Amino acid sequence: MKSGLQTTVQDLGRYGFREFGVSPSGAMDSYSLQMGNLLVGNDLGEAALEAPFIGPFLMALHDVSIAICGGNLTPKINGQEVPLWKSIVIKKGQILSFGELKEGVRTYISIAGGIDVPFVLNSKSTYITGKFGGVEGRALIEGDILFGNPFTRRNRFLHTQLIPKYTNKLTVRVIVGPHTRKFTSAGIKTFLNEEYSITSQSNRMGYQLTGPKIEHSCTADIISDAIPLGAIQVPASGQPIILMAEHQTTGGYSRIGTVISGDIPRLAQAQPGTKVRFKEISLQTAQDLLIDSISRLKSIYRLTR
Repeated sequence: MKSGLQTTVQDLGRYGFREFGVSPSGAMDSYSLQMGNLLVGNDLGEAALEAPFIGPFLMALHDVSIAICGGNLTPKINGQEVPLWKSIVIKKGQILSFGELKEGVRTYISIAGGIDVPFVLNSKSTYITGKFGGVEGRALIEGDILFGNPFTRRNRFLHTQLIPKYTNKLTVRVIVGPHTRKFTSAGIKTFLNEEYSITSQSNRMGYQLTGPKIEHSCTADIISDAIPLGAIQVPASGQPIILMAEHQTTGGYSRIGTVISGDIPRLAQAQPGTKVRFKEISLQTAQDLLIDSISRLKSIYRLTR
């Protein structure tokens, strides 16, 4: 009925096609997406709706369970506020709407039975820059119909320990490198000890930060090479850029570090103006944290089947 600011269909992303210049895309906050799917009984990687800042107005064509996770955009059904992080039933003809942004940035609407859009390169994710995936490669517009295979599953909710808290100050863990020789020792010290702010010039492609200048030892440019999710580029301005879900596949700016996978969801919910500090950890520690989080997620999933 109303599209919201930029509501798109997203799953866990499109992998295996970077050599062709295809971004992974996918949910900015993969944790909220997976928790929503768990609550409504879907596979963890099923597509959901991602809505940043201003949510859509949606009318149910069938009785169906939904779960709303992530940022709190004050969801309501027929004008009555409903909880996040819980499966609820929206009945045929009822309207799901959103209002004031209270916390976080992006809300995820998981629908029991999933969203029936074509797989493009093994994913349902919308890649807006490439104009494919999701619904015709674009954000939702008034009149779109998202057919699925609806069913209802009531009153599933998450333990409070599993619900993240979104704040205006973040410490994100990073693996330093690979282009440390491109920076002076003072530049690396600045990166790891100073505070930066997320600017309004931030989107699904990347977050531009502002703060103390990070000093290069020579030119900021490199021969273009592959870029992972969470890579932190530092152009000649000395202001870092954190690359997010819809990042380009290669780049020619020197990279001072990479945000670990487990901290990307918290970054995805950070509003403009959020203060960010970087904390160095080892590759081994990052891998251990990732293995542990995957193990816990699988355990929760098995318990709910």
